Amino acid sequence: MTEEARNSEPGTGPALSVVGPGEGETIVLGTTRMRVLEDGSHTAHRLAITESVLAPHTQGPPQHRHGLHDEGLYVLSGTVRVTVGDEDHDATTGTLVMVPPGTPHTFANLTDQPAVLLSTFTPDLYVQYFRDLQDVLAGGRPLTPQANIDAMSHYATEPATDRD
Repeated sequence: MTEEARNSEPGTGPALSVVGPGEGETIVLGTTRMRVLEDGSHTAHRLAITESVLAPHTQGPPQHRHGLHDEGLYVLSGTVRVTVGDEDHDATTGTLVMVPPGTPHTFANLTDQPAVLLSTFTPDLYVQYFRDLQDVLAGGRPLTPQANIDAMSHYATEPATDRD
């Protein structure tokens, strides 16, 4: 690092973000507990990161396609069934699945043990989708497949009904 970089004025770029254990925004969606580690506010909206704990036998969202963002799923513990079109992949601890825009996908925890996922969204726009789903539940409405689809539609995401 140059002396100039060491002595540069603070505040010239995005502020450093440190989210410690147990910190960050919590979003609870039925049997899934999500912790927002980065919502895009420290990355100029280029990247968002969440950590999700999926309880045993948790079904994921309807199979869907993102039009504008990549989604990464890194399994920190457990096994997550990732379905891409008609193909099932059992992603175990240490597995990374990258889902580019336009790829039909969903995920679930079909096992008897919790699973923990670290998810990335590039750009960050999809974090608000999870907040919207939490609002559905807070409003006393059930988190139905149609409620998921309705919320997805606000974030360049659509159901993948043709299973291609």
